[in-house]
Order: sequence, then C-alpha cells, then structure tokens
Amino acid sequence: MKIMLSAGEVSGDLHGARLATALHAQAPEVELVGFGGPEMSQAGVRLVADYTSYNVMGVWEVLKNLRRLWQLLAQLTAFMREEHPDLLVLIDYPDFNWRLAKRAKALGIPVFSYIPPSAWAWRQGRARDCAPLAEEFVAIFPHELPVYEQAGANISFVGNPLVDTVQAELPEAEARAYFDLQPEEHAVLLLPGSRRQEIELLLPAMLGAVQILQRECPGTRFFLPVAESIDKADLSRRIAAADVQVTLTERYRYALMGLADAAMATSGTVVMEAALRGLPCVVLYRLSRLSYMVGRLLVHVENFSLPNILLGEQFQPELLQDEVEPRRIAQEIVRLYRGEPQRAAVTAKLRQACERLGPPGAADRVAAKILAAARRQTSHNEEAK
Repeated sequence: MKIMLSAGEVSGDLHGARLATALHAQAPEVELVGFGGPEMSQAGVRLVADYTSYNVMGVWEVLKNLRRLWQLLAQLTAFMREEHPDLLVLIDYPDFNWRLAKRAKALGIPVFSYIPPSAWAWRQGRARDCAPLAEEFVAIFPHELPVYEQAGANISFVGNPLVDTVQAELPEAEARAYFDLQPEEHAVLLLPGSRRQEIELLLPAMLGAVQILQRECPGTRFFLPVAESIDKADLSRRIAAADVQVTLTERYRYALMGLADAAMATSGTVVMEAALRGLPCVVLYRLSRLSYMVGRLLVHVENFSLPNILLGEQFQPELLQDEVEPRRIAQEIVRLYRGEPQRAAVTAKLRQACERLGPPGAADRVAAKILAAARRQTSHNEEAK
C-alpha cells in the first residue's frame, strides 16, 4: 500500500511528519511518498520534492514564482502517473494542493484532505469546489465544519494534533537555568513566522517595539526562537542593525513559551502553540499592499487570531496592517506582563480556547481514517483486476 502526502510549508511539514509517524505505527508496511520537507523525510516519507524552495505567500509573491510552481505541479503529476499511489493526502497548502487534487482525480487516485482550505473565513465557494474532489476531509478546528457540510463534503473534526505536540521539553527550573532567566525578569518572545515575507513585513516593527521596551522597561529580556528554515545570519544582521539585545534560540521553544510573559507573534499556528503554553500574544498580521487589497475583498472575519476565533471574541490583542507599528506593539505587550490584570484575563480565556481543540491523540485518529481510505482503494483496485 502506497500513500502520497503533499505539504508545502513548515506547519504542513510538521503535521505530515506526525501523520507519517502515526501511519507507520499503525501499518508498518505502508510506503509513504510525496512533497514535503525535512520533518517528513525524517519521519520516513520518501520525498519527490522539497517544499523549502517553494514556500511563498501573498499575491505578488506567488505570481513571481508561478512558473516554478507549475513545473512542480507537472513533476508531481508525472510521479502520480508513474507510481499511482493508493491515496493522495493533501495537508493544507490549498492553492497548490487543490490543483494537484484535480490531477489526481483525473488519474483515478482518490484524495483525502487534512486541514482543508479555510473556506469559513474567505472564498466560501472553495468548499463547493473542493467537496467533489476529495473522498474525505478532516479539519483541525471545529468551526471549519459547517461550510463544508453545507457543500456536501464528508468532513469530521477529531481533535487538533497540537494538543499532543506542544509540551515543555524541560522542567521549569531547568529551562530557567538554560535560558539564564531570573524569576524577577520579564521575558518577551518575538515570533515573526518562518516565511521570508513574514519576517520582512513584521520583524522591523517588532524590533522597533524592542527598542522602546528596552528603554522603558529595562528588566525585560527578548528571545527569538529560530526555525530550521530561517536564515539565522540574516536575523542576526537585522537585530544588530536595530541596535537591540535579542537572544536567538534554537532549542526548547515550548519550555521558553511557558517562562515568557508575552509574545509579539505573526498570526497563525504559532499563536495556538503559545496558547497551549498559556502564553498571551499580541497578534500581528501584515501583507503587501496588493495582497491586502485583494484580501479585503475576499475575507469576511471579525478576528484573525485562532484563540479569538475559537471563542468568537477578541480577548487577545490583534494588530492589522498599518496598526503593526512599534509604539502600538510595545503598549499592548506591557499590558500582558506578569502581574498585570489584563494578562490574567487573557490567560483564562486562552485555557477556554484550548479546551475547544479536543482530546489528545488526534494524529492517531486521522491516521486511522487515512489507512481506512487507502485500504478501500486497494481492495477496489484488486477487485478491478
């Protein structure tokens, strides 16, 4: 039995790796192939192509890389035609993956969607477009179900895999010693995202906020966890140019989240990871002018931070586009320092939001669904011979 996975960015690579581990645990004989990154490769997926060369966001950025993306689509289509996997599993990365789904459908390969496009937030017609292409959908947030159910999709929510993976790597005392962080010091994290565009659009404002906080709150330490896909030397240059003290860290990210007072963070999965560690964030979202103009026409949501969306209220501060500026960020961060009333209120809401993510074991439950779908196709293929 051969299953093909397709994931096109850091978070998808992590989700794909967790799925691969669960799939091999439940069916050691299964062969896993596809499009992903280093995490999936390490988890036993034979990669046809590596996502790190194609990790772009925004309208203009995608247009600039369109030729290369079409070449990748042709490469993966040729692979499916030659090796004909029993199932194609799409993991997020919607605009590319659903083009790949159409190619798979034409080749008679069934499609399983894990983390389908966020049709509840924008381009709701995508649910109608996607529903006929996939045999089954699994969402990682409960609010994603209604729009797909209305479109006739076979969709379920079986929990969020972050519940299992977001755990402190060290006990608190050891983590404090590792980061040389004293109990009386405030710690603030900078979480600008893993994409180059996110770093370029958000990090300058974050570093500007650090300048203000270092001047006005001298007992504050600043840390920036570095993902494998990020150019550490580039970050060091940017920090040096801003003339601020920010410690780059590569280990024990979740333990550090548990020690920190607050974070300035790009909107996305990292905000939910922080929530699971009880870390309040000032959530930032900024796009190029063109991407923002297009987005305003298509997106119809009141909040863009996942914890706020889960509870349907803005209890955690969100700054959008031109609001992403140093003084505003610094003002919001200070309100989240330990001992401040707003921090206690926000962390209480974060606990409520995290309860909506379901019980542990989500990756195992999704893997079981994927194997069941692949086995149905395998049986069908054998009967057709």
